[in-house]
Amino acid sequence: MEDWMIYGANGYTGQLIARAAVQAGLRPRLAGRNAAQITALANELNVPFTVCRLDDEAELHQAVQGMRLVLHCAGPFQETSAPMVRACLRLGVHYLDITGEIAVFEAIAQQDSAARQAGVMLMPGVGFDVVPSDCLSAYLARRLPGATELTLAFRALGSISRGTAITMLTMAGQGCERRHGRLILTPPLRDVRTFDFGYGPQPCVSIPWGDVATAYYTTGIPNIKVFVAIPRRMLPWLGIVRTLLPILRLRPVRHVLRAWFRRTLEGPDETTRRTGKSIIVGEVRDERGQRVMSRLVGPEGYALTVATALLIVQRVLNGEVAAGFHTPGGLYGPDLICEVPGVARYDGENNLECI
Repeated sequence: MEDWMIYGANGYTGQLIARAAVQAGLRPRLAGRNAAQITALANELNVPFTVCRLDDEAELHQAVQGMRLVLHCAGPFQETSAPMVRACLRLGVHYLDITGEIAVFEAIAQQDSAARQAGVMLMPGVGFDVVPSDCLSAYLARRLPGATELTLAFRALGSISRGTAITMLTMAGQGCERRHGRLILTPPLRDVRTFDFGYGPQPCVSIPWGDVATAYYTTGIPNIKVFVAIPRRMLPWLGIVRTLLPILRLRPVRHVLRAWFRRTLEGPDETTRRTGKSIIVGEVRDERGQRVMSRLVGPEGYALTVATALLIVQRVLNGEVAAGFHTPGGLYGPDLICEVPGVARYDGENNLECI
C-alpha cells in the first residue's frame, strides 16, 4: 500500500518511522524538501519518494494528491503544519502529525468544521506527547467522572534530536496552563511539585506541553497543568533559569541556538531507544475533594513515538477514521496505548491495571 506519505522523512524521527513502517510491511511514500537525503533514504528502503517544499503550494498539492493519509513529521510544527493541513483539507486527505505544541493543537482544532465538511480527519500529536499522556488522561477521567482538575507529570526525556530541541526552543520563555477551560499564559517553570514515578519523590517543574491543549478536548476537564521531572541539584538554579528563559524569545538568540542544535544534536542511539523508559504520572481531583492517581510506564520517548504513530497510521488505513479534529485518546479511547508492547498502566501507587 503506497497511498500514504511521511513528510519530513529525512528528519531524525521521520527516519525512525519510515524504517519501522517498511519493517512492518508498509510502503509509505517519503517526502521532504532535502532532495539528497530523501532520495538516499527512499532508495535504501526501496519505496517511492517526492521532493517538495511546503512553501510551494502547487508543488505540495501535487505531492499530496492521491494520498489517503499524510503523517507530517517536519517541525517546528508552528512553522510547518498550516500549509500541510490546508493541502489535506483541499484534497480530502487525512492528516496526522507528531507535534507537542499547544499553538498547533489549538490552530488545528479551529479547523474542525472545515475538516468535517471535507470528510477529513485531523489528528495532530500521534507520538510521545501526546498519545500516552492523552490516553492516561482519558483513563483518569473514566476513573473519576466529574473531575475538575488534571495534573500530568513526565519523567522521560534523555538525549533529544535537533528537531525536538528546535521545537522546544519555540515553546521556551513562556508557561501555559488551562484554567476554567481557558489557556492562560504563566511565567516559565513557575510551579514546583514532587511526584513519585516509582523511585520515590522527585521534583518537577511546570511546562507548556501539548496536553494542556489536548487533554481538555479529550476529557473536558477544565483545569490542567503539566510538569516534567528535573534533577534535584537543579532546584537552587531555578530562579536564574526562570530569569534567563525569556531571552530565548529574542529572534537573534533563537537563530544562534537553532544553528548550534543542528550542528551538535543527533538524538538518542539505538541502545538508548531500546532500553530507555518513559514514565507518566496522572492525577485528577473533583469538587468533592476526591483524588485518583494512575501511572503509565512505557518505552523510551522516540521508540514510543514510532510505535504510536504507526499504530494510528494502521488504524486510519484500516478505515477507523472520523471526520473533524480529534485527539488520540478522544477518538480511540484510553486503552489505545495498552496496544503498544512494553506499556504498563498502574492505579494508585502499586496496583497493575494493564500490561
